[in-house]
Amino acid sequence: MTSRFIFLRQSILFLLLALFISPLLAAESFAVKVERDVSAKMRDGITLRADIYRPDADGKFPVLLQRTPYNKSGWSMNFAFQAAARGYVVVIQDVRGRYTSEGDWYPFIHEAEDGYDTVEWVAALPYSDGKVGMFGGSYVGATQMLAATAHPPHLAGICPVVTASNYHDGWTYQGGAFEQWFDESWTSGLAQDTLNRSVQKATNALLGVNTLPLTTYPLFNLSSPGSVYASTYGLAPYFLDWLAHPAYDDYWKRLTIEDHYPDIRVPALHVAAWYDIFLGGSLRNYIGLKARAATEEARKGQRLLVVIGGHAGGGRKIGDLDFGPEAAKYDEYDVTLRWYDFLFKGIQNDFATGKPVTIFVMGPNQWRQEDDWPLARAKTTRYFLHSQGSANSSRGNGSLSTSAPASEPADKFTFDPGKPVPTTGGPLCCDAVHLAPGPKDQRALEERDDVLIYSTPPLEHDLEVTGPVRLEFFASSSAVDTDFTAKLVDVSPDGSAINIAEGILRAKYRDSQETPTLLTPGKVYSLAIDLWATSNVFRAGHRIRLEVSSSNFPRFDRNLNTGESAATSARWATATNTILHDAAHPSALLLPVVP
Repeated sequence: MTSRFIFLRQSILFLLLALFISPLLAAESFAVKVERDVSAKMRDGITLRADIYRPDADGKFPVLLQRTPYNKSGWSMNFAFQAAARGYVVVIQDVRGRYTSEGDWYPFIHEAEDGYDTVEWVAALPYSDGKVGMFGGSYVGATQMLAATAHPPHLAGICPVVTASNYHDGWTYQGGAFEQWFDESWTSGLAQDTLNRSVQKATNALLGVNTLPLTTYPLFNLSSPGSVYASTYGLAPYFLDWLAHPAYDDYWKRLTIEDHYPDIRVPALHVAAWYDIFLGGSLRNYIGLKARAATEEARKGQRLLVVIGGHAGGGRKIGDLDFGPEAAKYDEYDVTLRWYDFLFKGIQNDFATGKPVTIFVMGPNQWRQEDDWPLARAKTTRYFLHSQGSANSSRGNGSLSTSAPASEPADKFTFDPGKPVPTTGGPLCCDAVHLAPGPKDQRALEERDDVLIYSTPPLEHDLEVTGPVRLEFFASSSAVDTDFTAKLVDVSPDGSAINIAEGILRAKYRDSQETPTLLTPGKVYSLAIDLWATSNVFRAGHRIRLEVSSSNFPRFDRNLNTGESAATSARWATATNTILHDAAHPSALLLPVVP
């Protein structure tokens, strides 16, 4: 996301501020001094290293801190120079076990304590004025949220961009299904630095000269007892731990953000994004902190900005769609600086307008300010599923309407884990070269008989859907466990079918993420799938469509239909899955319709 974002100028006050204050800000420019690899000792003796960018001038300045696993000498350097020239001290630190910092890398577990220690360290720097804010996205958002739960005294604000609220559901798993594509691609990228560090520890050939046979030289043989990798069970031992903990147990509970909202005492700008893999968690963080943060000041200090793309891409062109010139105006660096200009310097910019929420509305492709999220004026409307028992594929007779069903036959399909429905676009990370994210045409998938299709007639008028999206449905399966997937789709008059939102449910987690319970084959269950949220105007002449199936692979791992986990088993069975929609089983897609 490299293009520039300009918030909506919706009031005379803001226009005056933009005209008269912005030039003053632009005139404030400092030469920048840089210090590399500055050491900070954590409470357990581990040394972490940071680069510091600061105004080359006397005086004290607020500090903007980033703690990253992605190399402090990486893409944030441009922001650091820009912010330091604007009168901030910028500190970018390699987190524990990454690049120049000591220790062993293991996601999440050290970030609260290391974050606390680092915030207090930078607050005490001689050129710091004592106010510390944090910034950045994805895992860098996690370093902010986890630090905030430890409430270091000098942390005065955060700006988490496209990040999660729970590292079990919404990061590693979703609806009980393993986020296979993200977990494997993200971990593979992280493993490169772990590999480099391990090789550096084992480059002394004397370490293996007594090893026989020579093919077991420890640097190159992972199974060798002397291998640096064997001692850590590979390059990413945490990946195996994730697979070993599919339920929401104590392993995950120690890391969750959602249970610690009352511990967070700072204002926050939450940046979420349509089509982002962490959209659900970003929205929950805003809602949760606005309701449950530790102080009234913190609760009133929450802001939400929902952009387009996130991990799925930036700019105006994402996936198959061009979202227009307004989408191209978002710039993460600019927004971050505006947030801290408002928070730390008292600049009365767009964050002072009194509207805490700004969203990008797809369709008209415009920015809009709102009083809160979700929108109070949005009316939850049930679009009931209908068919004559053959909603299979785009050739079927499935439909959606606001009329409740009466007597209708159920829809059935066969789910074969050996032939899963392939992932086509959507909220993906972190390998766009091999699997493109974002809005993509779904028509090829809709030709499959294992995809049920329910559509409205062409709309007579534009219809805006803004807010949480949910499928509540009745289903049975011939298997003891299976998955159900749901996808909201916008169908154009030309037939193109663009994905808008999606979700999944692993049936054994239908009642609890903590305690899985297998299905009784043939029994009908009341189930629900969270499709997170959207803001999309379905244009006149378009159709609203729901796709239902049992796989979205490789975004999510395949359910083997046996009750066994794909983490430890390769045995699968086919399942016959049934969706009911009659008077006793009124399955419905719940959409927040804005009048």
